Amino acid sequence: MNRQNLRNSFADPVFLNSMSRRRHVSLLFCVILGSFLQPGTVILSAPAVGPWIPIFQGVDHSVSTNLSASTEFPNRHVVHALRVDLKDPDIRLLTTPRNANYISSVREVGALTVSDFLRTNRLQAAINANFFDTGAYYLPPGYPMDVYGLSVSEGIVVSAQESLAHAAAIIFDRSNQPTVIPRNWPATSVEGVHTAVAGDAVLVRSGINIAPRSGRFDSNPRTVFGVSEDKRFLYLIAIDGRQPGYSIGASDYESAGWLLLLGAYDGINMDGGGSTTLVMQNSLGEPVRLNRSSAVADSGRERTVGSHLGIYAKPLKGFINDVAARPDDTTASVSWTTTSPATGELHYGTTSALGSRTMPQAGLSTQHHVILDELSPGTRYYYRVVSVAGDETFTSPMFRFSTENHVTTNQLFDIGHAWRHTTEDLDGVPWTELDYDDSAWEGPAPALLWVDLRASGPNAQVQPKATRLEASPANNGYPFVTYSFRTRFSLPRIVPGASLHFTAYVDDGAVFYLNGVEVYRLRMPAVSSNATLATGFGCDGDATCLDQFTVPLASLTSAVVGENCLAVEVHNYHLRSADMTFGMGLSLREPEEGGTKLEINIASGGVQLSWKGSGFMLQSAITPMGPWRSVQGSEANSIFLQSRSSAQFYRLAK
Repeated sequence: MNRQNLRNSFADPVFLNSMSRRRHVSLLFCVILGSFLQPGTVILSAPAVGPWIPIFQGVDHSVSTNLSASTEFPNRHVVHALRVDLKDPDIRLLTTPRNANYISSVREVGALTVSDFLRTNRLQAAINANFFDTGAYYLPPGYPMDVYGLSVSEGIVVSAQESLAHAAAIIFDRSNQPTVIPRNWPATSVEGVHTAVAGDAVLVRSGINIAPRSGRFDSNPRTVFGVSEDKRFLYLIAIDGRQPGYSIGASDYESAGWLLLLGAYDGINMDGGGSTTLVMQNSLGEPVRLNRSSAVADSGRERTVGSHLGIYAKPLKGFINDVAARPDDTTASVSWTTTSPATGELHYGTTSALGSRTMPQAGLSTQHHVILDELSPGTRYYYRVVSVAGDETFTSPMFRFSTENHVTTNQLFDIGHAWRHTTEDLDGVPWTELDYDDSAWEGPAPALLWVDLRASGPNAQVQPKATRLEASPANNGYPFVTYSFRTRFSLPRIVPGASLHFTAYVDDGAVFYLNGVEVYRLRMPAVSSNATLATGFGCDGDATCLDQFTVPLASLTSAVVGENCLAVEVHNYHLRSADMTFGMGLSLREPEEGGTKLEINIASGGVQLSWKGSGFMLQSAITPMGPWRSVQGSEANSIFLQSRSSAQFYRLAK
């Protein structure tokens, strides 16, 4: 079929009516949105394009559906879309950056769920992007993956376009100007490209649906990206699928139809299926899934994906704006602005129930600043601000901050660290001691060390599998009850307040020793031997989630500066359990020198400001938002200032 015929195929009465009556349908949609998502509801035959609702500055969200079968959309779809204003000066794009141990076409990215990608990078919205190479879907964060097609993150090429496959691309320069490349082969130069993603097929070109009416991957969840004709708007679209009674999924042709309905002039198909996930950030900085992922519907978990596209945007303007918290260890400074003069107070607490509040500020102002003190170090606090102007009370959404505990974390070894191992019965043998000779043991071999004899095969979600261990002939071919592991690591120093942080995948229970002294028991009875079974198991019986614990170095009397030995015995939960898994990372956490506090004392004719520590400069401003200026003569640890007729704010800078 030629393009003109394809264009005409969308010109049937149903499709044109949906276009010409879009305003009417949108208004109706606002009323029926809560009901049409229920199975069995049939109200209209035309696609109902939902209204664009602002969720951030420059980012609008729409929910659309074809409420029943139609000529162009024979199956029910629920479509979530973001419209991103690329002309908004505060909009920034981020694709998945390179892996720390980058190897082109092998280890290009560290995989994350879309929600974790948003959370990790503090984005306001995110969606899955390029296709990628993986043997499993539910993998640990950071699992190395290879991205297909072109991917550029902040000017750095993550994945080069190496073939004709996955050659439909959207590239952006530093100012977010987009270009849709239907066939990026031979590969376009990446000079000046700041952001790029690639899919596998062009669906819409110059306002025409060029996808065949039937063919590949019919009726599946879809992720599709589009750009408006004037190149102002980027459309990020998630079409739900594989959920009868809610949303069946779309074909290429139907996906192109939704791109056109929502405003795209050019568009491409990205990775879809169970990977299709669209999320936004709530006021607490946490991801909220907008669509209903088929993977989550099936398993309750998002897939780990190798490519993402994220959006940085500013909050929507309201009466209360620019809310910001600057916590220290036992204090926190919270500031905000209001569009007209108002009072200000802060409600806060260690739970979302809050429970504490500050006194209302005296007088009316558009600049507000509250200091909380007597807080607990290393503690999460929830808060919202309240301002009153005249007879109206304005309340912000819930926010949160965490007070500092002034620690630094340095990794001693990672989760894939190599261990010596044995299945020998070591009861009565001093095998956990530093000077024990383990040269006859197997290894050292990298983690995860595992054995899994299930008829269905090893659990693909247990990753990264590295070293397969033997089972027990004496136990009818099932795993041994106990596997023993040893490794050595260097401890650079021991300082007051320091601790060791353990992060491990363990199936099922374990006992940990440092230089011959027991330091922690995980799902094990208080007394055990080589034949003792674990008392429980983590997750659903597989090592698919982390066990983490921290042990103060002050309690580890066996720890020494220099070489140490960590020994771990891993116990199975049942004699007929078919699997065992172990891998562990270790980090050293040390306290930092606490923040310097500014002391203010009223003196005759002025105020005395003093502080401890060297290298600080006193700064002043007439509002907490600045601008801040250095106070001359404050290079020492104290300064006397004459009293002023207007309020001043002071801070220390270094």
